[in-house]
Amino acid sequence: MLELLGSGLVSLWLEMAGVQIKPLDALDALTWQSSPGLVLAPDPNPTGATTVQGYLKKLITSKVVGQNLAESQGIWMQSGPMLMANHQGTTPLPAASLTKIATSLVALKTWGPDYQFDTLVSVTGPVVNGVVQGDLIVAGRGDPLFVWEEAIALGNTLNQMGIKQVKGNLIITGNFAMNFQRQPMLAGLMLKQTLNRATWGRPAIYIHSIMPKGTPKPQVLIAGGVKVEAQPNPQQTLLLRHRSLPLKQLIKEMNVYSNNDMAEMLADSVGGASVVQSTAASLARVPQVEIQLINGSGLGPENRISPRAACAMLMAIQGEAAVHQLNLADLFPMSGFDQRGTLHARHIPIATVIKTGTLRDVSALAGVMPTRDRGLVWFAIINRGTNVWGLRTEQDQLLQSVVKQLQLPLTVPVALTPHSAVNSLPQLGAASRNEILYKS
Repeated sequence: MLELLGSGLVSLWLEMAGVQIKPLDALDALTWQSSPGLVLAPDPNPTGATTVQGYLKKLITSKVVGQNLAESQGIWMQSGPMLMANHQGTTPLPAASLTKIATSLVALKTWGPDYQFDTLVSVTGPVVNGVVQGDLIVAGRGDPLFVWEEAIALGNTLNQMGIKQVKGNLIITGNFAMNFQRQPMLAGLMLKQTLNRATWGRPAIYIHSIMPKGTPKPQVLIAGGVKVEAQPNPQQTLLLRHRSLPLKQLIKEMNVYSNNDMAEMLADSVGGASVVQSTAASLARVPQVEIQLINGSGLGPENRISPRAACAMLMAIQGEAAVHQLNLADLFPMSGFDQRGTLHARHIPIATVIKTGTLRDVSALAGVMPTRDRGLVWFAIINRGTNVWGLRTEQDQLLQSVVKQLQLPLTVPVALTPHSAVNSLPQLGAASRNEILYKS
């Protein structure tokens, strides 16, 4: 931070906005400022403040929220070191899926964007004429996106190894989930069915139909049942390792669709909600009280985050991503680029990177939008009220009003341009992520 001040960038930023501040004043401000957003001065341009005031008034006059909930709305809007708007911005409020911002930040910091989760496949007996003389053991290690395609590819690889049948049982150990089913017995039953094309139902048949043309249908018949064991058999022989998609793609998929099961698996993998909560607050440099979590997904009103903390975490993710030549648009949906998932039917300003959040009586939106006159504008809006559709509409209109006054930039800033290597190229095929470790 001191290097940033010494470089003169902060002073230049403030001068461009018409704010005069001496270096010593900036240093004094830093002494008292814990936010990574480095709020040193209010924005002299009243656009943000007046627009937000009008927004809050309209919520009441249009009866989108009741008068009794007027003070239950939280907003924080910031551009660089300038605070543009603040209404209950440091108050922790039910944040719904904005919680996934914390999970994304901690997972990215813990493992890095290229980390892949392993699923290990072993046997407890020799393979004789294509038949495993024992059990097939699948040990999960937290892959949150092990789905139909992964299981089909796994079965095909076993067939390529010459395995067509298992005399024993399918044993599930470790942290294994399939198709977001985290109950290991149910996940195991689903896997057993998928490994044998003769027992496929409509979902597996459909998924296979949209896989690359020529993808084989696996035939691995397991004679026994499915069992869940806490400890793997020490006599097992490791056959193959299946790797998940890289973490950067897992985080992007989680945030595009706001997938709760993926979020909770990622949170569990880093140590649980308490670890996510404390680590996220530390990385974002906000008071611990502004991030209060009971899980990594946001399910439940007990998950509370202040609007300021939501912005601070997004800034921290942007900084961590930059270390790896990535940016926020590689990890969260961008308006005009990702029109799937939670962005569907929204009217967010073009090139805005966002995360949504919804509960029965909560609608939340946080992100960053590029503007011509204020550069990147970071924002978080947490609304309380049961008219969720109305709240979403008003959020979109608020952002449109701000960007209308501050103007869109001529081009998307480099800092928010998605990297084609992450977003445009086909994801690594499941089959290519299987590594054979044993050959008979």
